[in-house]
Amino acid sequence: MGIWVRVVEASQDFVPLILLTADRPPELLDCGANQAIDQARVVIKYQPLVANLPRVAMGSIAHSTNGQVIPRMLATSFIEERMFLNAWGVEVGMTIMLVSADQIPAKMVLTTVDSAVHWATSSPCGPVHINCAFREPLESSPCKWSSTCLMGLDSWLTNAEPFTKYIHMQLSCTCINACGEMTEILNLIQRANNSLLLFGAIHSEDEMWAALLLAKHLQWPVVADVLSGLRLRKLLTSFPDIERNFMFVDNLDHALLSDSVKGWLEVDLVIQLQYRIQGACGALPYNSALNEVEWEIKFQITAECSLTEPCVAHVMSETLSSESALFLGNSMPIRDANIYGCSWSICNQSISSLMLNSDIPINLMRVASNRGASGIDGLLSTATGFAVGCNKKVLCVIGDISLLHDTNGLSILSQRKLRKPMTILVINNHGGAIFSMLPLAEKVEPCILHQYFYTSHNISIRELCMAHGVKHLHVKTKGELNEALCVAQHEQMDCMVEIDSSIDANASFHSILKKFALQTAQHTMSFLSWIFSHGSIKDDFYLYKIHKMQCSKYRITLSAPPTSASVDDSCKEFYREGFILSLVLEDGSVGYGEVAPIDIHSENLEDAEYQLRFLIHVMEHVDVSCFLSLLKGSFSYWIWHELGILPSSIFPSVRCGLEMAILNAIGNSKGSSMLNILHPPTNENTKCDLPSNVQICALIDSNESPTEVANVAAELIEEGFSAIKLKVARGDDPMHDAAVIQEVRKKVGCQIIIRADANRRWTYQEAMKFSSLVKDCNLQYIEEPVQEEDDILKFCEESGLSVALDETIDNIQENPMKKLVKFTHPAITAVVIKPSVVGGFENAALIAQWAHQMGKMAVVSAAFESSLSLSAYTQFCSYLEMRTLGTFKVLDDTVPPIVAHGLGTYRWLKEDVTPDPRLICRNPLSGSVEASVVSASQLLRDFQVNQKVISCIFAEEQVRRYQYNVEFDNLSCSFEVRETGLKTNDNVMVFLHGFLGTGDDWFNIMKTLSRSAKCISVDLPGHGKSILHGVKGSGEEPWLSLETIAGLLNKLILNIAPGKVTLVGYSMGARIALSMALKFSTKTKGAVLISGSPGLKDKASRKIRAAKDDSRALTVLSHGLQVFISSWYAGEMWKSFRSHPHFNRIISSRLQHDDMQSLAQMLSGLSIGRQPSLWEDLPNCSVPLLIMHGEKDTKFRKIAETMMNALCTGLGSDIHEVVEIPKCGHAAHLENPLPIIAAIGRFVTRL
Repeated sequence: MGIWVRVVEASQDFVPLILLTADRPPELLDCGANQAIDQARVVIKYQPLVANLPRVAMGSIAHSTNGQVIPRMLATSFIEERMFLNAWGVEVGMTIMLVSADQIPAKMVLTTVDSAVHWATSSPCGPVHINCAFREPLESSPCKWSSTCLMGLDSWLTNAEPFTKYIHMQLSCTCINACGEMTEILNLIQRANNSLLLFGAIHSEDEMWAALLLAKHLQWPVVADVLSGLRLRKLLTSFPDIERNFMFVDNLDHALLSDSVKGWLEVDLVIQLQYRIQGACGALPYNSALNEVEWEIKFQITAECSLTEPCVAHVMSETLSSESALFLGNSMPIRDANIYGCSWSICNQSISSLMLNSDIPINLMRVASNRGASGIDGLLSTATGFAVGCNKKVLCVIGDISLLHDTNGLSILSQRKLRKPMTILVINNHGGAIFSMLPLAEKVEPCILHQYFYTSHNISIRELCMAHGVKHLHVKTKGELNEALCVAQHEQMDCMVEIDSSIDANASFHSILKKFALQTAQHTMSFLSWIFSHGSIKDDFYLYKIHKMQCSKYRITLSAPPTSASVDDSCKEFYREGFILSLVLEDGSVGYGEVAPIDIHSENLEDAEYQLRFLIHVMEHVDVSCFLSLLKGSFSYWIWHELGILPSSIFPSVRCGLEMAILNAIGNSKGSSMLNILHPPTNENTKCDLPSNVQICALIDSNESPTEVANVAAELIEEGFSAIKLKVARGDDPMHDAAVIQEVRKKVGCQIIIRADANRRWTYQEAMKFSSLVKDCNLQYIEEPVQEEDDILKFCEESGLSVALDETIDNIQENPMKKLVKFTHPAITAVVIKPSVVGGFENAALIAQWAHQMGKMAVVSAAFESSLSLSAYTQFCSYLEMRTLGTFKVLDDTVPPIVAHGLGTYRWLKEDVTPDPRLICRNPLSGSVEASVVSASQLLRDFQVNQKVISCIFAEEQVRRYQYNVEFDNLSCSFEVRETGLKTNDNVMVFLHGFLGTGDDWFNIMKTLSRSAKCISVDLPGHGKSILHGVKGSGEEPWLSLETIAGLLNKLILNIAPGKVTLVGYSMGARIALSMALKFSTKTKGAVLISGSPGLKDKASRKIRAAKDDSRALTVLSHGLQVFISSWYAGEMWKSFRSHPHFNRIISSRLQHDDMQSLAQMLSGLSIGRQPSLWEDLPNCSVPLLIMHGEKDTKFRKIAETMMNALCTGLGSDIHEVVEIPKCGHAAHLENPLPIIAAIGRFVTRL
């Protein structure tokens, strides 16, 4: 049975297979002899060509008319049989019966074997059966053999060539037909408008690369099957713009659940490579719906607390590397991998190894499976053979029933011959789960399903592993799975990981995934329909170009201090400060946003201003797409790929204001509102009775006596509030706070919602004392009752009170799900979301979606911003309510009650940023205080700035350029100089770039800092437009040196900046800056050194490095700058820089140098190998130094630490500082500029 299965799989999947079977003598067939059957005909349907042997085989070689070299005596029979079968349309397979005897020449056996290999590997490939009939059992009794059977093998024994050779040649007529067919295909391709590439199972790397090259050339959407090796592809860090060259469609199956998506399909040509596709086929005019579906699927898998089978597919694909391969079992494992497998993860392969092989920036993933007939027999054995053949660490994923059908495979596994260790993931749901996905699962009784379809069992996989000596790990949670995979990857032995699952739970989660994918696809298509209602869907993804952005700094008066602030009793006036962003699109549409950081968080007004000034410069003429409003990773993607800024480096309040301005600008451009951009109106939406107003929760500080606070609460209820929040933990006594809550409850009655907010000010013991006194006061929840995050769940368990998260979710811009997943406890009933604190609307929407899915309230809260933000928050609240209804509809849950949002801070606004801020008032119909969605839309659309509260306005800074000639030490240099900032500013900063750079590298940083300093950058000699003139020194030594360049620059600075200056240098520029700080200390106020070094201490190391740089300089002159740059930036030092989305743009600017001779001289003469070591001078450095390095730049981190140690041994050690710039490498100022700007700003202020 096992042999039959393997032959069928090989035949169906066109896999070359040689089948060697032992048999009894042919004369015992059909005579009743025991164990004698016609083995040649067992699987004859899948190997129809039968040639009964022995035949006389002389072993001589003959050439046929078409050039093939074949055995003379076999030629006629084999060719005639093949032609005969082909004529009748029979697929090729072959059985050869071989009677073993020493009278048969070995040449005949070799010819037969060579022939079998030839037919098995000839197109179409398939199985060949060699049946060996033995007259005696295979015993060890000695017998004499005639040596004559070995005659004629001398030549064969002395070389590695096969005994019989087959030469494949195509007939001329075939070539003619092929050319005609290719011409027809090319004509179809050229005429196609909406086309699709389908990649089926691909088994060789050559074919994978060929498929990729075709995709790159055609630029068509690609649906890649999991067996193509391209579905679980890995993106190389060196090519961040890969998604612009390839459009892979990974979740088409789920997107096609939507009839709306199907209605948009306009495919006129499909090219399919290879014959087998696991998923559905189709195409979209845009990839947007598919991207949204993919995001939604990832969210659902991540948000689900339990370990699910789709999660296994997602996690296991993330762990794969270029050194591993994947074998997928049939039934559910291969389907889940195809749909839920993770692609586009980052691979850490070096760029140099890629350049040697291909210009396509993808690591291919070798994936195999038995998909011929898709059976479950022999899968583990096949996976073991696959591991031997591919010579990689194989990850095998199979189901429990598949494993039990091949327990003998454990014996093969334990032999561990000629292969690397394997990891086997066994998904044990105690039966066959695939039947639960079929329609019959809804029609058949559960007992019948379990007995006849699921084939349920209670076999211990652990004991099976123990019996065969295979390491066994048992996992039940996501954390345990990740840990087990980590352990297995580092093991030098085979490891089986058993994953607990449940058929019913698995079917339920798959159903939820499909429902959410369907909902997302329909929402996205509704969005597309609305967006393109007045234009063509072909129009450039509906891009808008930013014309300009400016910021206005405001200061408004408050009627009372914010409840979060610590205020001196003598303070009588209270203010709120922030910025209004005005973003103008090229079509004239304007969007406004607000940036108002809270001092109690990690950002302040000054730091926010630096970031806003930086954004003003980098955002000019940048494209924005209407798809940003989908809020599913779109803003983060845009910030990184378009602006080149790490999303996590932008302050939360700045990102919130930026998103607000962009959404409002797009809404105004469409003649609509921010709400309609977030959730476009459809016929389905209008049928829903959605509220046009947002309920508001009032805010009360509880500093007064219980009676006074209760009276204030009663007044607010009279005004129309139905929910109030009391700030507690303002004093030292929790009992006072409890008394306030008790008194308020008495005063307002049982129908009013009461919330409390402790802002993490209580110890666990204090919080428990409070909870014991208010447990009968019917609090809706208390926000952040304890100081320590780890005590939250403990408080939930012990107190019996409902808890809301607030500060816990602040500043979780990166991977918020990782943090949120810890707080699924049912006693945590709400999350309070401040968009300006969590980092904008995209992050806020993600947190709210998680809360809704967990059955928790999502309460949007303001942070004492103006009516500009309150209007945006009002529309965002309405949007979340619509999303909530959709979530509960998918989960078949009851509709939650309307949430009162935390926008009651409007009562603190004595002044506002707009003259007419009418937004929140008492609704005459309901009697409740509400924020009007219509009024909010109108305020944002017709927004006018109250000029009385504006203190200053800043926009794009202009840069002045000029040439300045300097002579020093018989040298003359015409420096290209750039300046920005006030000419009269005595605070001057001079920026020095690194090798191959120019002064332009500092533009955005200079413009940002120009508010407080006059910023100057220069092109160093040999770089950019600076031209060096002079007489070359005698001998072979370079005529430039670090001291010479420092002298030239010092003279330049003396002329253009009379006072002291702050030097800012990167890499080579940092070495020059350090040298100048030590040598010209009276002229230097401070020095900022980014990725700089004092030199090499060891003389031998300096000599070696000087020789290397001399060789590099010769390369520049002899082979040109293009070749040198390609080699230079392929180094390990630039690994992080290569992943930057603007890497190619920046590198192209490195080719703009006018003086190549001087550039080569700078490389050689300013080599760190020729630079005098400055280590000994560091202890005597009196100039304050700010030493910065990238987090990923381990080499320069060690240098920075060593420099600081040396500086601390000398005078004034407290004036120096080391700062590590997160998430970047050597080119920190280009990779992550915002932390660089903040650090320089603080350093200059300190000076």
